[in-house]
Amino acid sequence: MSQNKNALIRYKTIDKCLQNKYRQWTLEDLIEECSEALFEYEGRENPISKRTIQMDIQLMRSEKLGYNAPIVVYDKKYYKYEDEDFTITDIPLTETDINVLTETVSMLKQFKDFSLFNDVSDILQRLEDKIYAEKSHTKPVIYLDKNENLKGLHYLDEIYQAIIKKMVLIITYKSFKSREETKFHFHPFILKEFNNRWFLVGKKKDGQPITNLALDRIISIDYDFNLAYLEEDFDADSYYKDIIGVTVNSGLQPRRIELWIDAANAPYVITKPLHPSQRLIKENEDQSIIVHLFISPNYEMERLLLGFGDSIEILRPENLRNRMKKILQRAISRYDPENTIKNNS
Repeated sequence: MSQNKNALIRYKTIDKCLQNKYRQWTLEDLIEECSEALFEYEGRENPISKRTIQMDIQLMRSEKLGYNAPIVVYDKKYYKYEDEDFTITDIPLTETDINVLTETVSMLKQFKDFSLFNDVSDILQRLEDKIYAEKSHTKPVIYLDKNENLKGLHYLDEIYQAIIKKMVLIITYKSFKSREETKFHFHPFILKEFNNRWFLVGKKKDGQPITNLALDRIISIDYDFNLAYLEEDFDADSYYKDIIGVTVNSGLQPRRIELWIDAANAPYVITKPLHPSQRLIKENEDQSIIVHLFISPNYEMERLLLGFGDSIEILRPENLRNRMKKILQRAISRYDPENTIKNNS
């Protein structure tokens, strides 16, 4: 058991003793009670020194733990709470406590669609009630990027349960590229979130490549209880190690991609790398930088780099540089007067 857990058990035991005002408590009594409490939790003898309990009492009296316990000594021998109704389990929340709890509850509630949070939902409700009772005007100051109107979120828990119970799904799906919806068996491995969208990762059957399914393109989910689940040791960390996003182009090996970043965006790229493989190659006199990534190019990478506009330049490899150049040229052509007239006609 950790020393922190041991200390908490001692604090609670001392508190319980001092709440009993019908008995006189010596230091030896408190040591004995704490020893018994630790034995009950650990199932073994755990000697406690006189110095340890004296330090516990000193800490409980202080502001360090937030207790400010009014522990006094009388008759030069016995310990008690000067306020007979005091207990460390009923300490008023400070304004900082309330703010922290407010943000914590707000963040946890965003995972309400997962059943693994069902066990804490009532705790969150009680926390909200406690916070409101203490201070009803607290406003959240942490906002996570979310899209509650995104389709498919209601499948999150159903898929989560299927994964942990190793159930084969029958999925009706319609991708953006397909005119018709399709139905197929699917062995779910993990759920993955990227750029505020959720994806189901798995295989349609043995021998086929890993597939990503966007939850917002799932039409319906059913189950096949007669088909054996495909047991596969899928390592997500290894699988996604060399890419940005979720699209893994099988057979495409990672390559060195060299980028120039202008001075205005260099600090952002340095402090928030585009990928864990990012390395700084050069800092130029004008404060621009050159970095390299070691990744497999994919759709998400292109979208990310294009988002920098004229603040970035792909230096190599040449084929990626040429591809991005063509995309940007097509983008510029959209703004040609003749195209603008066609679009407005």
